[in-house]
Amino acid sequence: MKAHKLLSQLALACAVGAGLAACGSSGTSSAPSSSPSSSAPATSASPSAASASPSAAAGSSAAKLIAANWTAFFSAKTSINQRINLLQDGSAFASTIKAQASSTLASSATASVTKVALESATQAKVTYSILVGGQPALANQSGVAVYQDGTWKVGLASFCGLLTLENGGKTSSLPAACQTAG
Repeated sequence: MKAHKLLSQLALACAVGAGLAACGSSGTSSAPSSSPSSSAPATSASPSAASASPSAAAGSSAAKLIAANWTAFFSAKTSINQRINLLQDGSAFASTIKAQASSTLASSATASVTKVALESATQAKVTYSILVGGQPALANQSGVAVYQDGTWKVGLASFCGLLTLENGGKTSSLPAACQTAG
């Protein structure tokens, strides 16, 4: 029971405080993958890299952008405004992200992306792990990245999935934007 509670707290801290997380359905694909060599997240995605078009950033280039933005979203070194910009419809979660930004647990959490599978020009599956103090806390999770407003972002369904996990599976008290997330 203690492990489940710690996992739930970690999920929320990672999802909200450090940025993003995903609890999407699992699956495999033969699309390009990206495996950053360091478990440390990108401190931020450069504006030019984050806004490259899907067609210009095809294949492994898009996978690298997605992985960089995903890890930046979870990094305590990434500004709150940048984290909001790296979440699909992030402005709907600005107050939640700001409120959790000072969490001690969130400050030691990072994400490590092990695979990015492009499904279309605007969506990709992401396989990632959440690390706390460099140790895996949620391993090999499946999430979704979406291309919105010229940037690859953590998908709303993934973020809301972690909020639901933290809330014991209940969605009634989650932000309204989660009620429509698929």
